[in-house]
Amino acid sequence: MTILICDDDKEITAAISRYLQNEGYTTLPAYNGRQAVSVLEQNDIHLIIMDVMMPEMDGLHATMEIRRARNIPIIMLSAKSEDTDKILGLNMGADDYMTKPFNPLELIARVKSQLRRYTALGSQPEPDRKGMYTIGGLVLDENDKTVTVDGEDVHLTPLEYRILHLLIRNPGRVFSIGEIYERVWGADSIGGGSTVTVHIRRIREKIEIDPGEPKYIKVVWGLGYKIERLDGAPSR
Repeated sequence: MTILICDDDKEITAAISRYLQNEGYTTLPAYNGRQAVSVLEQNDIHLIIMDVMMPEMDGLHATMEIRRARNIPIIMLSAKSEDTDKILGLNMGADDYMTKPFNPLELIARVKSQLRRYTALGSQPEPDRKGMYTIGGLVLDENDKTVTVDGEDVHLTPLEYRILHLLIRNPGRVFSIGEIYERVWGADSIGGGSTVTVHIRRIREKIEIDPGEPKYIKVVWGLGYKIERLDGAPSR
């Protein structure tokens, strides 16, 4: 498996790389968030170790950018140990959070744990063909940005499409309202809850036979929304 290590401190990047390579992993370096996104687009990456404070694009914004399209594990590194910083990192899409300085052996253990979980649960679902996702009668084709339900075209606004795209790529996974807002709008979620709720309602009106008894987009009370799995596969 290949692990992307992103930290503007090249000595830290090299040290982490040596530990991981000793465990049999392939590693690729990046020194800011923009480089990390570029490396990810050009390589088959299975896990990312992402520092928070970096030039050009920090780790938080890079994580948000990555989460718009990919669901691979991200372990965030930071010199800040406050709970608010950890919560912010996790809300931005990180799967785990470690404070510098850290024990390299603990980092290796967390890498292995995340990869076991990723392998057991599967990565984001493979499309029926490249760029096409199907849940029951709902089909999203990201190549031509179209959505159909039972063969009928559904006309979504760009924001509605991006919300549905996020959910359908992660069937069974619950996204909080704040996480949806941050990933789709790319901004802090404070005050954005009602906006997400309105857009979800409009999407339901367009894709559900009975929006009052939704088949696809389900609310998980107190947690958020998810696209329901219809094939009996376990939720993530």
